[in-house]
Amino acid sequence: MGFGENLTRRDYHHRRAGNAMEKPPGIHPDRFGKIRSTTMEAFHNLIAVHATGSEPTPPGLAGAHGLRGWLRLPWDAVAMVLGLFFWLVCGGLLTLIGGPLHVLLPRRSGLRLGRFLLRSLFRMFVVYLRLARLVRVDSTALAKLEASPDACIVAPNHTSLWDVVFLVARMPRAVCVMKESILKNPVLGGGARLAGYIANDSRTRVIRNASDALAAGGQLLLFPEGTRTRRDARWINPLTGGCAIIAMRSGVPVLPVFIRSDSRYLEKGWPLWKRPSFPIRMRIEAGQPMMPLPGESAQQFTRRLQEVFETELAKPDPLRRWCPPADS
Repeated sequence: MGFGENLTRRDYHHRRAGNAMEKPPGIHPDRFGKIRSTTMEAFHNLIAVHATGSEPTPPGLAGAHGLRGWLRLPWDAVAMVLGLFFWLVCGGLLTLIGGPLHVLLPRRSGLRLGRFLLRSLFRMFVVYLRLARLVRVDSTALAKLEASPDACIVAPNHTSLWDVVFLVARMPRAVCVMKESILKNPVLGGGARLAGYIANDSRTRVIRNASDALAAGGQLLLFPEGTRTRRDARWINPLTGGCAIIAMRSGVPVLPVFIRSDSRYLEKGWPLWKRPSFPIRMRIEAGQPMMPLPGESAQQFTRRLQEVFETELAKPDPLRRWCPPADS
């Protein structure tokens, strides 16, 4: 028996003894690895819950890696139909009661009731989207905004048609600037009028009504892009000057809010019938409040706000907006 053969046997026995110490008897090595992996994954998920305040996506439900596409398709279709039914029923009821109450109630009481009802409706819808595994949104960064008693202008980028739902759900005194057609909408019009939302039909009227709402302690939700981000925009559309003018007139800070998503669902030009890949992941974060500087013009403030958005949205992030190459 040669030296090499004795060494091989000795190494074999050492390895066998080491494996016996590392793995409890009765557990297959592969099974032990799966148990350890599952335990570590559960531990990291628990840490994520406490760190972010939002529940992580359960394993097996994230896209095609869990429920396969052919199995998710009918579930997503049913969930989307139920979501539409939710809006038709709840929004319709809110319009039915909001219209008469807008006329009958004193203005201040009507505003409080309308904002409470709309916020409650949006919060219920956000909960439904989470339970239906359609959208996973982390908006815990807006907790300070939710608890703040001060008036401010909330200025987010506008990625999708339903951005307002996730924002108003965290804004107890929200006053939205929206298209006049939405105020006349049979589903949301009555509640929006009762809450004192502002139509953007006239620039002068918008500035006056927004300043009055801020003077009364409201939280003005104003998308500085003026519309949803275009499909071909790199990070954000060029900002309009309305946000700067209102801030300078009312003397309240502008709070930039950054919305990120891994989906282009309901962006400008997205067909309503087109199904996205579910679940959609979103994160909403707030920047530092901004005030117009002494001697700063509305154009200069708008340019400074644009730079803040472009700098923040260009940062590497798993949910960063995909953009076309600069030369395309």
